[in-house]
Amino acid sequence: MLLLLLVALGAVGALVLVCAVSSWWWFAAGPLLALTALGAWDLVQRRHSVLRNYPLLGHLRLLRETPRPELRRYFVERNHDGHPYDRDVRGIVYERSKGVEAEEPFGTERDVYGDGYEFLEPSMLPVEVPTEPPVVRVGGPDCTQPYDMALLNVSAMSFGALSSNAVLALNRGAALGGFAQDTGEGGLSEYHLRGGGDLIWEIGTGYFGCRTPEGGFEAREFADKAALPEVKCVSLKLSQGAKAGIGGVLPGAKVSAEIARARDVPEGRTVISPPYHRVFSTPREMVRFLARMRELAGGKPTGFKLCVGSRRQFLAVCKAMLAEGVTPDFIVVDGSEGGTGAAPLEFADSLGTPLTEGLITVHNALVGAGLRERVRIGASGKVAIGSDIVKRLAQGADYTNAARAMMFAVGCLQARRCHTNRCPVGVTTQDPRRVRALDVADKSERVQRYQRATVRSASRIMAAMGVRDPGELGPHQLLRRMDATTVRTYAELYEWLAPGVLLQEPPASWESDWAAADPDAF
Repeated sequence: MLLLLLVALGAVGALVLVCAVSSWWWFAAGPLLALTALGAWDLVQRRHSVLRNYPLLGHLRLLRETPRPELRRYFVERNHDGHPYDRDVRGIVYERSKGVEAEEPFGTERDVYGDGYEFLEPSMLPVEVPTEPPVVRVGGPDCTQPYDMALLNVSAMSFGALSSNAVLALNRGAALGGFAQDTGEGGLSEYHLRGGGDLIWEIGTGYFGCRTPEGGFEAREFADKAALPEVKCVSLKLSQGAKAGIGGVLPGAKVSAEIARARDVPEGRTVISPPYHRVFSTPREMVRFLARMRELAGGKPTGFKLCVGSRRQFLAVCKAMLAEGVTPDFIVVDGSEGGTGAAPLEFADSLGTPLTEGLITVHNALVGAGLRERVRIGASGKVAIGSDIVKRLAQGADYTNAARAMMFAVGCLQARRCHTNRCPVGVTTQDPRRVRALDVADKSERVQRYQRATVRSASRIMAAMGVRDPGELGPHQLLRRMDATTVRTYAELYEWLAPGVLLQEPPASWESDWAAADPDAF
């Protein structure tokens, strides 16, 4: 390679002599001089070993690496093997958001005999599809303002993670479609309130929007904002699926005046969200705090969100509920396959319980403790199409939330540039020029159409299964292929507890966790 560089330098010298005779030769000498300078720099720089060994040629590797995700997504991947969402699912969301019926000719491309293939059980006596979409009444015995929750809602996404236009489009879509938008933990922004949609106000460890200057919980501000008519429920975030047990840092450069107002933080200063809550440290204290939140919110439905970890710890929360006589109105179970704008790869890949196991654990614990009738369960984590909703309902959920699918509806391309501030379609950026590209009026209609068509699809699937009400779904109607000749229902694959059994005679598989669960210690 050094010899080639020397030859190039000799060629440059010859060209310079020729250029002295004819100015036209400078057009050829210019690029060659630039390449020679680049090659010389490659030899002396110390950051990239490849470039030191292969000056000039080593840059071809970088040129191949940069567009690789886009080339794979658009030209290489098959319809059903893209990640996190394959082309088929993205296509369904795009088509429904545009008002196009998502239909497929010539049959499925899925390997229905492959290990892990799941399917729902149709009935020989289907029923009529209901004319109105089903809703779920959320509100336990201590709730004075219950809320009718849609089967599919906008999952938690903060202003700051999303652009102002994306938040506003989602909110207006929720208002048009009669479903709810979770604010995420970034506070109640003007864009959450401007569109008139129903809101679930999420409070995280940073207590944004109801925060003291020292970073604690400000009760009076919380009560004032929770009283807003747009706020239908309040939710305490314990953890998130894609980054369970980790806090967050918002660099000061990103804390604009708008974000500072929404979060109650100083403009331009770095904001840290701790990984834990300051207002409680035991299950009993947490349950009491939930009761206080509900009281401050004027009796509106109050719940919490978590990515399930230790079963013993969740059982400790159930024991605290029993001891205090206090239950949340809802619990949202977030699966580890859920999305995020940015998280360490090891957390996203290796920490937290996937939604199926987490959902079944929470459902069983509440049933076994005799608390299930008082608490609604929401499921979030890679919910996108009608069959996803039905599967989660069969596994124990009452309703579902979607984040990335809603982002698709407002134009997300799955470019996976969320953390760079360079989202190509203005969804996950604060760059005004990029945000401007997202048309709120058009995208809010798309959000509403997508949600309506997806819930309609879930209703049609349930009708084909002979189910008139979502509460009639059960694990015996969801099946999984174990191998080429073995199929099992979820009723067979997982243990399902009888109501109140943990209070009487816990089964052997739960006995040690139930005995070890302490309402006064996590």
